Parts: sequence; C-alpha cells; structure tokens
Amino acid sequence: MARRGNLMSVRPDIKVLDCTIRDGGLCNNFEFTDEFVRELYKTNVKSGVDYMEFGYKASRALFNEEEYGKWKFCKEEDIRAIVGENISDMKISVMADVGRCDYKTDFLPKSESVIDMVRVACYIHQIPAAIEMIEHFHELGYETTCNIMAISQAHADQIDEALSMLAGSSVDVIYLVDSYGSLYPENAGDLVKKYLKSVEDTNKQIGFHAHNNQNLAFANTIETLSYGVSYLDATALGMGRGAGNCAIELLLGFLKNPKYSLYSLLTFIEKFMVPLKQEVVWGFDLQYMFTGQLNRHPREAIAFTDEKRKDYCEFYKGLLEND
Repeated sequence: MARRGNLMSVRPDIKVLDCTIRDGGLCNNFEFTDEFVRELYKTNVKSGVDYMEFGYKASRALFNEEEYGKWKFCKEEDIRAIVGENISDMKISVMADVGRCDYKTDFLPKSESVIDMVRVACYIHQIPAAIEMIEHFHELGYETTCNIMAISQAHADQIDEALSMLAGSSVDVIYLVDSYGSLYPENAGDLVKKYLKSVEDTNKQIGFHAHNNQNLAFANTIETLSYGVSYLDATALGMGRGAGNCAIELLLGFLKNPKYSLYSLLTFIEKFMVPLKQEVVWGFDLQYMFTGQLNRHPREAIAFTDEKRKDYCEFYKGLLEND
C-alpha cells in the first residue's frame, strides 16, 4: 500500500480529535474546572480542531458520581453549560466503554443532543457487544467509531475477524489503538494497512490513538497518517493515562492545512497546562518505557509512579520475573 501525499500535502480527509479531557481525565479523576474545559473548548475552536471529546458516558449505576469529576459521566446539561448549542464547526464527542455504560438509557436522540459522535471502546473479544451499541447509536443519529483497545496483544486472525465484522456494520470510523504504547512505526504501519484494506470497498475511515510509553506517539501517528489514516487523536501537552498521548501541539505544527493554528493552543498551554503539570503527573518515564517494551498494561507503572518510587532497576527486574 503506497503512502498518501508527502510532507507538504494537505489532505481534506484529516480530522484532528482532541481527547485531553477524556484521556487526561484518567490522570486527575476527571476533576477539571469548568473554566479549564470552557477555555479548552474555545481554544480548540480557534485552533481548527475538528472534534473535542469531553469524557466518558460511564454508568452511574456502576460508578459513584461522588467519587469522580463530572466528565466521567458527561451529562447533557454539563456539556451544554460549556458549549451552549455549539455554534461552531467543531463537533462534540464522548466515549462509551462496552460493559461500563448504560447506553440504552443515558443517550438522547441526536436531534435532542449537542453530542455529535459516540466512540465505542472495547477489547477485541467484545466486538459483538460493541456492534450492538454502534447500531443503537446509529439509529439515534450519531456518528460512531469503534476503538479496539490493546490491539498489540490481539492475534492476527482475531484482528481480521473483528475488522470484517465492523466493515459490515454501521460504524463510521474504526480506530487502531496502541493502548500499551508498544508499537513502533513499522508495525503500526503494517497494522494500519490491514485496517485500511478492510474498509477499502466502504465509505468508512480509519483512526489512530497513540500512547507515548516509548516516546513514539507522535512518530506512530504521522506514520499511520502517511498510509491513509484520517482521524488522529491528540491531547494538549500529551496529557493522558500514564505516559500520555500524542501531543496536539506537535500534530498541529506538523499538519500543513492552514485551517490549523498553534497560537491559541500555545496560549492555553501556558495558562492552564503548565500549572496543571505541577499538580498532576503524566508523561514519559522509564517505568512506562518498560511496560511498553514488554507489551503490558501500564497499571504497574502507574502504581510505581503513584508511590513516587525511583528504584527503576528493581521494578524492571520484577516485571521480567512476572512476564
């Protein structure tokens, strides 16, 4: 599969999705102030960002509202308090995890909601349940994605079957998700070619969501972009679970489309992200590199970080012993 365009190309199919509040919310329990979220919303509009993801639509039966910030649940009234009727070109997204949301009761028809897109997140063995949710959201009038998590641990035949099933569904975008930050540009490119091949006879598009365990989130994002990925996830200052995500300032600085602008984003980073980084921990560190190289969930590295440990050698040895 040939690459699409070159370093100077402007591709109109590219959509940048900011998931700072959703993935970054995993770092601070979704406890962003309304001022922070409102200013990020305004910044994304000014910067030409195509989608802003506000958080999860988590089940209030499974998760205690008192233990999380409001963006764990993304109530309609809370989003509207930030965006009003969203009279901008930027679309609003939320994420719904298979098995962790009440999708049949917590979503209004699209005609009554300010939300435009619902991103269904699942592991590969949950594809049938994900498709059931996707069809429900499609009937309600929403754009949909399927974000298949932890793809680096899935078998090739599982991936082929999942992509075949999704190609026959109503989903609009299928996401390759490097949950563990274990992919390198070469195998990220090989995987995304498989994804693109699966939808070549449809009008569906492919997205990519990177984690930065090996300092490769941006590299992997532009590698997959070069083969034809259209939807690109990123966050302000790379804020996200563990090692974080592809930094949106890197991505907007790379893309040649004049609709994207860095100035407002840099102002937001100066005013909000730099102070937040003094209070909330995220970003590349050795413990995340270890779990990325070993293709493991970063939960052990997150615990290492939370405990303020610096005994990297002992931690690495323990990972190898339990691998």
